[in-house]
Amino acid sequence: MTAETQAPKVGLFATCLVDLFRPSVGFAAAKLLEEAGCEVHVPLAQTCCGQPAYNSGDRKDAKDLAKQAIELFEGFDYIVAPSGSCAAMLKMHYPELFQGDAEWEERCRRFSDKVYELVSFLTDIRGMSGVTARLSKTVTYHDSCSGLRELGISHQPRQLLSSIDGLKLEEMAGSDVCCGFGGTFCVKYPDISGKIVSKKTATITETGADMLLAGDMGCLMNMAGKLKREGSSIEVRHVAEVLAGMTDSRPIAGGK
Repeated sequence: MTAETQAPKVGLFATCLVDLFRPSVGFAAAKLLEEAGCEVHVPLAQTCCGQPAYNSGDRKDAKDLAKQAIELFEGFDYIVAPSGSCAAMLKMHYPELFQGDAEWEERCRRFSDKVYELVSFLTDIRGMSGVTARLSKTVTYHDSCSGLRELGISHQPRQLLSSIDGLKLEEMAGSDVCCGFGGTFCVKYPDISGKIVSKKTATITETGADMLLAGDMGCLMNMAGKLKREGSSIEVRHVAEVLAGMTDSRPIAGGK
């Protein structure tokens, strides 16, 4: 293999929620990256991206976590996360933490320039236009706030989903409306969060879909929990699991 055709080395930033609650998403992400011709590495020392601390105003701990991530991942050609919110933290907010820092500002910029959310990386960088998975179900897709508004992720998952044999995508009303999770928002304002997710699950149910998909575990767990409490049989999965053809595991938070 020549230098020109050598597989890019990708550091997979698995994210806390995937690691602790849904490892199958990490395996699905690795499978998709390998199918896109990448050499995948998963540094074992990785921890939180620092987003909870950052959103809570704890810049010191956020910077410490950012430095750890930069040191661990900066040697890869790309850093890819199966999460719009974590990818946005790495790409958009790390540079804010180190503005004016003579030692870290440029180092952080080089790191952040290599960060991508999984599905956008597959389509926009690796040129993937379809997958070989099959799924005979009707699905609906929720556009998570960070991925949509900070990284412009919208058409990319739909492009890949449209290539799945047997799958029908039924768009929900207000697919770009917040699910109410918002990281620490759902903890600080539970009543407001609860009302938001109630409206979201109503629009999900109205589609008649068998399955709900999204690209962020926080959003998925929030919506799955509400659907379960409502007695819904709608399956909830990360979009990477469907794209990779890895749907044998139990749905998130129950379901069918």
